[in-house]
Amino acid sequence: MTSTTLAGPGSPSGSPDPSGSSGFLRSKLGGLPRPFWALWAGTLVNRVGMMVQPFIGVYLIESRGMSLAAAGTVMTVFGAGSLISQVPAGWLADRYGRRITLAGGMTATAAGMAALGASSSFPAIVASMFVLGLAIDAYRPASNALVADLVSPADRPRAYGLLFWALNLGFSVAMVAGGWLARAGYGWMFAVNALTSLAFGLLVWRAVPETLPRRAGRTGPRGGDGGSRDGGELRDEGDRLQDGGASPGGRTGAPRGGLAALLGDRLMIVYCLISLLYNMAYSQVFTTLPVAMSGSGFSTVDYGLVIAVNGVLIVVLQPLTGDWVGRRDPGTVFAAGLIVISAGFALTAFVSSIAGYAVGVVVWTLGEILTAGLPGAIVAILAPSHLRGRYAGMYGLAMSGGAMLAPLVGTRLLAAGPVTLWLTVGGVILVAAAGLLAIRPALRRRAASPEA
Repeated sequence: MTSTTLAGPGSPSGSPDPSGSSGFLRSKLGGLPRPFWALWAGTLVNRVGMMVQPFIGVYLIESRGMSLAAAGTVMTVFGAGSLISQVPAGWLADRYGRRITLAGGMTATAAGMAALGASSSFPAIVASMFVLGLAIDAYRPASNALVADLVSPADRPRAYGLLFWALNLGFSVAMVAGGWLARAGYGWMFAVNALTSLAFGLLVWRAVPETLPRRAGRTGPRGGDGGSRDGGELRDEGDRLQDGGASPGGRTGAPRGGLAALLGDRLMIVYCLISLLYNMAYSQVFTTLPVAMSGSGFSTVDYGLVIAVNGVLIVVLQPLTGDWVGRRDPGTVFAAGLIVISAGFALTAFVSSIAGYAVGVVVWTLGEILTAGLPGAIVAILAPSHLRGRYAGMYGLAMSGGAMLAPLVGTRLLAAGPVTLWLTVGGVILVAAAGLLAIRPALRRRAASPEA
């Protein structure tokens, strides 16, 4: 099989270069398959163009003349579509292939963007937003499964962390570019968003072979690569990486059921509940934090400056930590990161200035950097190879559910006061950390099994 690993900078043969900056860069970026970098580049391009979503509320009110309540209803419909899409998208990734699911989801996203931009009546906008919600995050289970298929277990935290970094870097660019394009005309935002979605899908279709593991009893590759030799070889290599040399087809002796097997995995269900709790608490950053700051006399510009600290720290520091995190127990590091995040949110209860809010952001961002690549890596530990899409979809459902619950819970806590809100949020994250520590032995056993 032709090697698909990325040679280290300054090291054409791919051999380690221990000297100077090239050795440092190799430790952070080297050793990952080329198809992963195609996925990474597509993720970055897509996120750079993802400028409609952050500005959709402003668009609906300013351009379409909706009331605040009507705009809120439309955005809730969008969130519902995103929530509903995760499990079916995971099933599609396992049934028909990662590549076709991702490329199809991005093509549908582009069509949804065009439809939303052309819609003017309230029913048409609601319908377009629901379809867009279904499509826009359908790529996530396929993307997560692709990383698990392509990357060895030791490198997964680093790989997932690099995708997290690409998302944040692209989002930072999108916020600036989106604001400029909105002034030039909202139609430009929709057009750029649609084009970058198509570019992501095309890049994956052209540069990433299908990695769907062959099921037992199949003699040929399964998926959307048309039986290409490169895709079959890469899939065989992925099977050897995941199964410790076992025959292709995923976990030897693993149950072949789909949703029933997933729902019967109590460890995965507990992990999803922990993830839901954490994301419900963390999402307060985007729901109640701006409201709380506004209630304390700060402007939206102040909120933007405070949140910019998060983006800057992630872009600068996160790539430096991936290899360190990958060498350590994921459950322990994840729990430690959540404890740091909890401290940052709790600290927010006692601040009254921009500098104070910024310090809180610095603290919880450092914890977020620690945890960046670990959620996906843990899902990959838990999932049988032939169910990776479904497991990633269930995890996505938990995360989307947490995000939907966040404003309902957060606004009620804020009504009782900012101190109540932020101490409760910190406490919920501590509960999530305790849950991770409780399941840590089971995670270790699952990771050490020949099927991991």
